Amino acid sequence: MSLRELYQEIIVDHGKNPRHFGKLNDANHTHAGHNPLCGDKLIIYVTEKNNVIEDITFEGSGCAISVASASLMAEAVKGRTVAEAQTLFDLFHHLVTEGKEPTVSIGKLTAFAGVAEFPVRVKCATLSWHTLKAALANNPNPVTTE
Repeated sequence: MSLRELYQEIIVDHGKNPRHFGKLNDANHTHAGHNPLCGDKLIIYVTEKNNVIEDITFEGSGCAISVASASLMAEAVKGRTVAEAQTLFDLFHHLVTEGKEPTVSIGKLTAFAGVAEFPVRVKCATLSWHTLKAALANNPNPVTTE
């Protein structure tokens, strides 16, 4: 199996069987995001205490890339500090816009490296990340990719 096939398998798996999916009743940060171009809609729920993301879930629907990105994002940031989550956002955003893997490991998030070849799909991959940032900042404005 090639690396590209492995990455595709990870995205398909998380797209069909998302982890951390559902409403988080004790969330103290909640935010909605929408990608009108693709039709992706999601809500991010975060329980953050002492600057640590103790739990994170999401609800919504969208394309495989959008759902897989939200699923893998939740796996990646759970248990991390808000600052660490911001660093992961920056590394992930660079990966999907430039197509170059970061010098530090970002684990399974690397599966999205090929998204850079399809600029219209970057918004699908980053919607959940922008929504998480807005949730943690208590931004009152809805997140949209347009």
